Amino acid sequence: MRKLLVVGASSGIGAALARLAQAEFQVYTLSRTSPENIRSTHFICDVLTDPLPVIDEPLAGLVYCPGSINLKPFASLKANEFRQDLEINLLGAVRCLQHYQRNLQASDVASVVLFSTVAVQTGFPYHATVAAAKGAVEGLTRSLAAEWAPKVRVNAIAPSLTDTPLAVRLLSDDTKKQAAAARHPLKRIGSAEDIAQMAMFLLSDKASWISGQIMHVDGGVSAIRT
Repeated sequence: MRKLLVVGASSGIGAALARLAQAEFQVYTLSRTSPENIRSTHFICDVLTDPLPVIDEPLAGLVYCPGSINLKPFASLKANEFRQDLEINLLGAVRCLQHYQRNLQASDVASVVLFSTVAVQTGFPYHATVAAAKGAVEGLTRSLAAEWAPKVRVNAIAPSLTDTPLAVRLLSDDTKKQAAAARHPLKRIGSAEDIAQMAMFLLSDKASWISGQIMHVDGGVSAIRT
């Protein structure tokens, strides 16, 4: 069975993906806390500070899920907040990809999935730190897709607001949820499973001719006006 590493699998999109992937992959998970109800080999690890575990097998896939939502007016942001968002969104991914590059390239074919946000290519107020960090992720996605072709495909998913623990402050009651849903042409907010299904597609052979792409899974908000 092919091997998949999901970084940040303890909740949200990462947990949803790890659950889906159990049917098709031998799953390794890596996060600061253990995921529940997921059949995987788990490593407890902080990707920014801890030594990354060694995996002595080829990896057919690697998905980096950690991220941040730090929404503030630009004038109130400190340089350290930009630095923190860059570290978790970009530098953690870089660290994992460099560490597991040999595992990916040892596989016959492999797929990497990273995460951006709709706010990179569609400007939203108060998104300066996350949009800047995720913009860097999009640049990394395209650069690595070129450098690692043809053996390793690299793509990113750019969701809109998704109902996960990361977004709990923005979706803390029904009024907020209804207002957020109304801003999307499809009139609902995303679920972790919506995004995980796209990640599963990008990991699969069905996406074997897709690389260097930013896939918008966003309820239509980046492309449609109703």
